[in-house]
Amino acid sequence: MALRAGLGSRRRRGALALAAALLAAGLPLTGCTAAGTPQPSIAAGSTAGPTSGMTPASAPLETSQTSAKAPVYWLGRARDGVYLYREFRDADSRDNPIATALRIMMSQKPLDPHYFSPWQSPKKLAASVSGRNYITVDVSDDAFNTGVDEPTAQLAVQQLVYTATAAAASSGLVDAGQPISVMLLVDGRTSQLAFQRVQLGQLMQRDPSMIAPVWIIDPQEGSRLKGSLKVFGRATQPDKPFAWQVLRHDAQGNRSVYVSGTVTSGHDAGHVGEFTFAVNLPPGDYEVRILPAEDASPSATSSTSAWDSKSFTIAG
Repeated sequence: MALRAGLGSRRRRGALALAAALLAAGLPLTGCTAAGTPQPSIAAGSTAGPTSGMTPASAPLETSQTSAKAPVYWLGRARDGVYLYREFRDADSRDNPIATALRIMMSQKPLDPHYFSPWQSPKKLAASVSGRNYITVDVSDDAFNTGVDEPTAQLAVQQLVYTATAAAASSGLVDAGQPISVMLLVDGRTSQLAFQRVQLGQLMQRDPSMIAPVWIIDPQEGSRLKGSLKVFGRATQPDKPFAWQVLRHDAQGNRSVYVSGTVTSGHDAGHVGEFTFAVNLPPGDYEVRILPAEDASPSATSSTSAWDSKSFTIAG
């Protein structure tokens, strides 16, 4: 699978070499973004964060073998609320990996239409690593969409923390075996309000209660595959059973469950929470969905019952 652990690349090695050279010279890792369009906030009455009792036992940190692409977190609407989800995105390996991932998060749209970001593309964006596991992110105040509510603002700040720490860890800039802290500055100042709602000025770490209980890593949204579907995903808890469904789209745009099954997240060291399954499929347009094991129904086709879903095509 394209994004499975262990896939390296010359581009990633180049990024690591550049980052190491900058850090050795004592220079900050910086990047800038261009103006963009704000994304919508959570609709009034929506629930942010887990409400189903599935509080994650941990928030797994990416490693330098996770992917050759930039890890970016988004807010995503799922079966009972809004959570943080991750995508891997193409990135220029010559740039600072932390600023690059944050730039994508703030200025681009997610691949998955169920995901979104309340951030706006700032005029200024910089990121640096000091000490061993201390990340500083400095953005201009135009990065904040002031029209979001309190739950969205809290999730958005954690979205930045997750993305910055993921990019740093996957690039080898920090020790992934130790806690990573993030300080968010606004125009170089501490103690500012993010989105006019969240008080900054303190070191922040990942909040495991805000991550999605499970998500699909591969295939990514809109993938074009040949012959078979190979799914690779991750849950925040080991030994957790899930149901999966593959829905086929007909010529009229209707969807029906073509095949279904169950899968359990792994518990082996280095692969905790991971799961995989494969299905041979004829050419056509499909959607794969991950659901709670107890909620699986052959007739259920609504995406509101799923933890995550991805549309894809099997080429003829």
